[in-house]
Amino acid sequence: MAGLTTRELQTLTPADDGRRLADGHGVFGIVRAGAKGISVQFSLRYRSAGATREIRLGTFPKLSLREIRDARDKARAHISSGEDPLKRKRIDRLKKEAQIDAEALDLERRLALSTFRQRFEEWADSALQKRSDKGKDLRRAFEKDVLPVVGDMVLEDVRRSHLMSSLDAILARGANRLANRTLTDLKQFMKWCQVREYIAVDPLRTVVKKDVGGTDGERERTLSNDEIRALPRALEAANLLNTTRHALLLILATNTRVGEVIKARKQDFDLEQKIWRIPFANAKNRDSHIVFLSDFALQHVQALIKLSESDEWLLPAMRRNGNAETHVDLKSITKQVADRQLMFYERKPHAKRAANENALVLGDEKWTPHDLRRTAATLMQEIGVLPAVIDKCMNHREQNRMKRVYQRYPYTDEKREAWGLLGARLEQLTARPAYPGKPSRNVPMDNDMLEQPAPQPLGKSAAVTA
Repeated sequence: MAGLTTRELQTLTPADDGRRLADGHGVFGIVRAGAKGISVQFSLRYRSAGATREIRLGTFPKLSLREIRDARDKARAHISSGEDPLKRKRIDRLKKEAQIDAEALDLERRLALSTFRQRFEEWADSALQKRSDKGKDLRRAFEKDVLPVVGDMVLEDVRRSHLMSSLDAILARGANRLANRTLTDLKQFMKWCQVREYIAVDPLRTVVKKDVGGTDGERERTLSNDEIRALPRALEAANLLNTTRHALLLILATNTRVGEVIKARKQDFDLEQKIWRIPFANAKNRDSHIVFLSDFALQHVQALIKLSESDEWLLPAMRRNGNAETHVDLKSITKQVADRQLMFYERKPHAKRAANENALVLGDEKWTPHDLRRTAATLMQEIGVLPAVIDKCMNHREQNRMKRVYQRYPYTDEKREAWGLLGARLEQLTARPAYPGKPSRNVPMDNDMLEQPAPQPLGKSAAVTA
């Protein structure tokens, strides 16, 4: 029997509605006349397991006659292999439905999972609160470089490649140290997530600093004696705030960190006993610390107290929009020093400071406020202070646990003497001319102010122990 042709099917009319067409080999079609036109539903009749069955092959013209016959041939191949094509079609339909159900469940599960950003906020609200700045710097770095890349991804889907692309963007700006610091913060975050079983594997477990910004080099910068002699005059010429000038020399006289000076309150000082108590909240290692002020250091504390318009803060910030009073920004002093050594940085000077862009250059290498702390320790070493006493003056925590537990001597008298010797040495150095042939100005700079009666002590302590 000759098969049907496309031409024959196209010439069917509504009068053919219900007509049965044979295409041979058990294939037949039923003509249907509807509102959308004429169609033919084709089926294949076959025998399986002693019974007669029919399987739909498709509808013309939705499928071409060639496609309908391909479906016929596929069904006959199943029959020849002993498989019932009707059952196969049912199995295929059920598999497709199961796949759709699985995809729907997976989508629902994934929608219920937390994103990287959501887990980061949890971490920031808990672990970062222990940091002195409450994680302010870290959050700024993540919002700039990490969250735009992975913030909206499901945490479990974040791979090493995603995080490395964030770090590569930082490296592309030449900020290698920031890239290393961000890597350290990311590893801490991922470890926090792994401990809580938010992730099964830490994608950064095997990544180290040398894979990112390179191994951090230890800074070794200290100011030489000649540079210390030049420092007061350089500070005067740099158009710095008076408070900044005194704060820098206070760091040099006390081995303290810049953040400890910035966060100091007036109540922390006992001017009568010449004591500065640094509470544990202000110390980097969370160990409270007592500094015995030399005459040199005391002069700068007195100057800062007199310059401060706050009842609470030694270095108050300018109050804006009714905000609560607080100290100046923790980076303000470091930025002021860097902005006056621009020959070591790849940036343009501030419009109002162009004339002073290199006023604080003291040699062939830049210096930072923290380098003054290292310089103070080196000066102590130079004048014969024992290393153990220097460590105590620096408020270094003993790394050996057994020593830390059993050797509790506070070195109170030795520290007082060490700071006194340091202050005397600084008096000696800064009293000399900063430049040959030019008159010197002794530190502190505002001598006319310091000649005034000293402020009354802010508090007394009955006993002092380190």
